Amino acid sequence: MATRSQAGTRAAAALGAAVGAALGAVAARAAFAAFRRRPPIGDEKTADEYWTRVNHRGEPVTLLEGPAFAAGAVAASALAPGLPMRARAAAVLAGAGSGVLGAYDDLFGSTSSKGFKGHLAALARGEVTSGAVKILGIGATGLAAAALAPRDGRSMVTRSLDTLVDGALIAGSANLANLFDLRPGRAIKVGLLAGAPLLAASVAAPYGPRSRQAAALTAVPLGAAAALLPEDLGERAMLGDAGANALGALLGLAATARLGRPGRIAALGAVAALTAASEKVSFTKVIAGNRVLNRLDMLGRRAPQAAPGTSGPRG
Repeated sequence: MATRSQAGTRAAAALGAAVGAALGAVAARAAFAAFRRRPPIGDEKTADEYWTRVNHRGEPVTLLEGPAFAAGAVAASALAPGLPMRARAAAVLAGAGSGVLGAYDDLFGSTSSKGFKGHLAALARGEVTSGAVKILGIGATGLAAAALAPRDGRSMVTRSLDTLVDGALIAGSANLANLFDLRPGRAIKVGLLAGAPLLAASVAAPYGPRSRQAAALTAVPLGAAAALLPEDLGERAMLGDAGANALGALLGLAATARLGRPGRIAALGAVAALTAASEKVSFTKVIAGNRVLNRLDMLGRRAPQAAPGTSGPRG
């Protein structure tokens, strides 16, 4: 049975999470509207050249959802209640750093090398690709954010090891989220499915300030992502690297605040395993071949295009 102090902690964590989610949602929608009027790069004549891409259907969509998510989530993290200054700074660094590096790859990236392995192989040959810049930059940003995050008063060696694990988890989560951004809404759905239990555990666990901190760090990106999901599902916009990298990085940071050391190591192992698997198998094919995953993937989306020469679905 929960004590009165535990119930108060849970109520405070729930309130902080609700406010954080609302701030994230409002800030993301406001940023998206502002960027549609005045894009971060380009003017009314050149904006489409920078920010429009062709999706899997061959239809044009805007990439401005990604910068809007990153800007909204960063602004909300700076304002969300229940966060100490170091956690606030870590969230701003993780979200802004990964978002800017992702936007760089979105706008100026080359497709000559693909995947984590491809970019590192090119780097080994002396070829610095935009993807390699992003990988190394997000790695450094993740490590810096982990170093900024509040730490318990343990030995310097233990804190250093924790920082390395946390930095790898933040950076790895940023990269993994981007691997799912291949179909409308998919990366956001994965983020919501991963973040929801983390948020629930943060609100339910009576661990005082640490619980409130984890709840706020999780709620902000979830609120921002949910607010932009209709644009993504409607195939009017897409996260791109900027949004997907920022979403993954912020959820990775939230995981470092909520999970103990064994949990963080396990989460890092799962992220590494999925990233390695992506070099060998297609997530899209795996999802399409599983009835439950495919149903979740198609939830809220337009029906797939009929193959040339075939009739559309009946019904």
